[in-house]
Amino acid sequence: MAEVEIGIGKSGRRAYGFDDIAIVPSRRTRDPDDIDISWDLDAYHFELPLLASAMDGVVSPRIAAELGRLGGLGVLNLEGLWTRYDDPDPVYAEIASLPDAEATKRMQEIYAEPIKPELIGQRVKEIKEAGVVAAASLTPQRVARYHQYALEAGLDILVIQGTVVSAEHVSSSSEPLNLKTFIAHYDLPVIVGGCASYATALHLMRTGAAGVLVGVGPGAACTTRGVLGIGVPMATALADAAGARIRHLEETGRYVQVIADGGMRTGGDVAKAIACGADAVMIGSPLARAVEAPGRGHHWGMATFHPDLPRGTRVKTTPLGTLKEILLGPAPVNDGSMNLFGGLRTSMATTGYQTVKEFQKAEVMVAPALQTEGKLLQRSQGVGMG
Repeated sequence: MAEVEIGIGKSGRRAYGFDDIAIVPSRRTRDPDDIDISWDLDAYHFELPLLASAMDGVVSPRIAAELGRLGGLGVLNLEGLWTRYDDPDPVYAEIASLPDAEATKRMQEIYAEPIKPELIGQRVKEIKEAGVVAAASLTPQRVARYHQYALEAGLDILVIQGTVVSAEHVSSSSEPLNLKTFIAHYDLPVIVGGCASYATALHLMRTGAAGVLVGVGPGAACTTRGVLGIGVPMATALADAAGARIRHLEETGRYVQVIADGGMRTGGDVAKAIACGADAVMIGSPLARAVEAPGRGHHWGMATFHPDLPRGTRVKTTPLGTLKEILLGPAPVNDGSMNLFGGLRTSMATTGYQTVKEFQKAEVMVAPALQTEGKLLQRSQGVGMG
């Protein structure tokens, strides 16, 4: 791909986000009822290509159970409130009541409460007892210390997740987690990420991971791009990771799932993520708007409460409807923020693709006018796409 000259001493590729691209209709259309949006991760089958972000404002054991019943997968944060407090409800209430100016400092204090290993097992068991697949997240720095408690409780899928996760972490102060050795040692699918480049995605795939999370900084509550200055717009990041998947498949014969993580607000965004090469999506803020969400009208990222360098913020999320309505409808709003997977299904039907794998081959184009062309009245009135 041609590079753009930034200056005499530096050039770079042009990158695109979801708002920069459009899915092109094909010569064929289909009936939405004939569309299959189901997804498989290792031995597990899901009716929705959905993972709910491992964020305390989004996933609780109860929400994980409900997501499983609806056909998706909820990922519980094993370093969050549910493993630090026996009863986190009063803590949620306090976080929701905090003034914006005090929220980060107080959340740092709240999350200074030590993780209780016995609660890790208890929370996993609560999800398992609901009869759904249990998935949970740990950061690479804490995997060695805490993973066994989750596995002993019957964890089905482990997500090793950080702002950026590499297969080649170098440290002079501690022994880094060897992803390849760790994944090979256990008989359960492991998802790793995030990443945002071809090379990093390929190296993570070579660790034996079942899935790779793609996305650095696009989330609604994430401030990584401002704090650290790093990130890649999601359309380009996903297309690069999909390219890495092709190479890895050619090398090994093994298909690794690419999971878009963050930056999706509407069903159209979900559709664009898959058209760019994703097999499934991980979303947070849209689900934080469910009336059942534990965040009580608020959402915050996993790095919001970092003791030294917070890379997230608490944002308000106006409740929209039930979890089922947000995922599957019916939608009483017209901006695509509800019935997300009905939107995906209709997008696939309208462009003639029957399965997620087929939809990854859809034609896309750079379309900077997509969000504004002909939409003056909507934008001026703040309705619809405005």
